[in-house]
Amino acid sequence: MASHCRAWVLFACFLWMAVGLSRSACAQAPTIEQQGVVTGNAAATSRPGSMDSLLGPMPGSAGGVRGMQPGRDDMLLGRIGTSMPRVPTAVTTPGGVYQGPPVGRGATAPQPIPPPRPSFYGTLELPKLEAEEGPADGLTLDQAIELLKLRNLDLRAKFLEIPQGRADVLTASLRANPIFYADTQLVPYGSDSIRRPGGPTQYDVNISQPIDFSHKRQARTTYAARALQVMEAQYQDEVRLAIQNLYNAYVDVLAARELVRYVQTSVRGLDEYLRINQELYKRSIASSADVDQARADREIAAAGLLDADENLRQRKRALGELLFLMPEEAEQIELRGTLGDLAPPPPPREELFQIALAYRPDVAAFQLGIQAAEANVRLQLANRFSDAYLLYQPYTFQNNAPYRTESATSWAVGLTVPWPIFNRNQGNIERARINVYQSQTQLVAHERKVRTEVQQALSEYAVSGRIMQSLRNQALPPLKRAYQDRLRLFEEGEATRIAFLDARRKYNDTAKAYLDFAVRHRRSMLALNTVLGQRILP
Repeated sequence: MASHCRAWVLFACFLWMAVGLSRSACAQAPTIEQQGVVTGNAAATSRPGSMDSLLGPMPGSAGGVRGMQPGRDDMLLGRIGTSMPRVPTAVTTPGGVYQGPPVGRGATAPQPIPPPRPSFYGTLELPKLEAEEGPADGLTLDQAIELLKLRNLDLRAKFLEIPQGRADVLTASLRANPIFYADTQLVPYGSDSIRRPGGPTQYDVNISQPIDFSHKRQARTTYAARALQVMEAQYQDEVRLAIQNLYNAYVDVLAARELVRYVQTSVRGLDEYLRINQELYKRSIASSADVDQARADREIAAAGLLDADENLRQRKRALGELLFLMPEEAEQIELRGTLGDLAPPPPPREELFQIALAYRPDVAAFQLGIQAAEANVRLQLANRFSDAYLLYQPYTFQNNAPYRTESATSWAVGLTVPWPIFNRNQGNIERARINVYQSQTQLVAHERKVRTEVQQALSEYAVSGRIMQSLRNQALPPLKRAYQDRLRLFEEGEATRIAFLDARRKYNDTAKAYLDFAVRHRRSMLALNTVLGQRILP
């Protein structure tokens, strides 16, 4: 008895150790906080090799595949009800977009020290709009858009969702295969005889053909085709958003190029300023300290030019990444574009609203999603009934040899029809109908969101344009005249160095502000194209 008790104790200890060692350890390890990249589409975080759609959830559908194995009564969505809640998780975090659980604090990864922004020491001359467009053979924005659509790998990967959707349509349209069945019946234990009759042994060959009398296949195909249309609209919206990213990268290169030109002008201006100080020093009006200060300012501006050149190369590499160019190729890109606004003003606001609602592919996706939801209702109505089965038995052989009589062959036909006494799909039908109302509500909400986006983009375009024109036409001319007067007086020795530098600083600050607003206005022009879903501004 004692030996049995010891055995049970040892077994219990072994079991406890096995369970304990199988659990994952909970020790605290050093962690590094990563700087994540926020994307506009949650599907962009899909795991490589997964079956998740890169285009995100489909409007008008609760998710799942659009095709299924024919000849089965399984629902198209793969399970009863929806596969995910329709309520966005962002409602749990008012005032912001829910990005998942907070990242635990850990050792912060060291961030690279940003290079100092170049200071402007020379005179910043404003460019002429015709002269700043770049070389005649440079890459235009239209050409960049075409390259993006042809060569961008992210868009190419998302485009492959469309042939997958066509495969779903093909799967949904397939007919059920007939069922072949063969059996042997009334096989005796031993042998049959006249004294102990049984059987006779029978050999059957059966063929059963499913009959879709409720037209589930047609409804399934229609729903898959509607889902494909939604997917195509979603892909078009991904192209729209990708073009917006291209807009930003393109304007970044234009702004960096203009910044290089500004700094080059600054270096040339400091060369002239150094020359003036040397002349004043020869006339004993300026001191050697003034000359040394001017020479140091010139060297600082030259260092800023090196940083501006590197900044331009970085912006070109970022643009080249969107166009699937090697870094060496991207650095050689020359753009044919301008930061100036050479286009006529856009149409009135109400007309812009109508353009956005008519041409934006995300609005079209929601509209097509309603049709897909209605097709899903018809599918669920068809799924109330199971298939009937037509049985054809072309060959039956009855073995009468044990009874010393001739054997017989025969055939049979039959039909199996389920009785629709109970509605086996009423919950899914109600859910699909509610999904239609949900999709209609989402469309109304999305249209209001689009109107807000158009209003904001139009306001940004108008405000940035007015500020830019005000700086160019009203603020900069008097500051330039004041600077030129101070320069003349400084060369003649009648103005102090401090007064001259102050006048030049005010002019340069305003000229730099003009550049910033020119970039901002150029972005607003292209952002207006994005929110409209149609390019109305160059």
